[in-house]
Amino acid sequence: MDFFYSQDTLTTIQWILRAIISFLFLLFAVKLMGRRAISQLRLIDFLMALIIGNILAHPLSDEQLGLKGPMITSVVLVILYIISVFVSLHWGRLRNFFESPPLPLIENGQVIHKNLVKARISIDIILSELRKAKIEEIQKVALAFWEPDGTISFFLLPQYQSVTPGDIKLTTKPFSFPITIIKEGKIDFHELNRVGKDEGWLKRKVTMYNADITDILLATIDTNGNVKVFLYS
Repeated sequence: MDFFYSQDTLTTIQWILRAIISFLFLLFAVKLMGRRAISQLRLIDFLMALIIGNILAHPLSDEQLGLKGPMITSVVLVILYIISVFVSLHWGRLRNFFESPPLPLIENGQVIHKNLVKARISIDIILSELRKAKIEEIQKVALAFWEPDGTISFFLLPQYQSVTPGDIKLTTKPFSFPITIIKEGKIDFHELNRVGKDEGWLKRKVTMYNADITDILLATIDTNGNVKVFLYS
């Protein structure tokens, strides 16, 4: 455990052990903070990523710095992060401090320039996001919001929205989401049991494709019991 503390020099193995410990610790810390910190890099999430990354980076490049201090500091920061997230869920003022409410950038086809200034973005960014959303004209946008996570959400004017089956009163089939029962040559018995099927039934289905379970890259089943099989190419 000498590699854990400050040293004048470290061997190659000790450097490797420091990297492994730091990686596992950071993995645990991110897991503890939850998916929110991964999927939505907001103000507090960005702050945490910046600070923890900086704290753990130094012992990985300087043998005279131990891991104990940075890891203790990181644990305290993770605890503070979790507390602040839970408090912000129940205290609106703190939530508004960490996550500003959505800022309207376009209303009824008109760009709100003062809000562009507040968001510190240019018209070029608006045009870029419009292209990504496959919207060719600003005049087609009923509302556009600058979201707390830095993305822009667009809502088209009614006359430019796609027609749905509900609009023309068409009868539609119930929603059906396929369930994966084989993935990369392995049966998912939990999902198979959940749809009320067993391994014997599945093997009989697979024989229709002249294949073994290990030959299947992916197999799914829908709510009607229809199985689709994708073999390794």
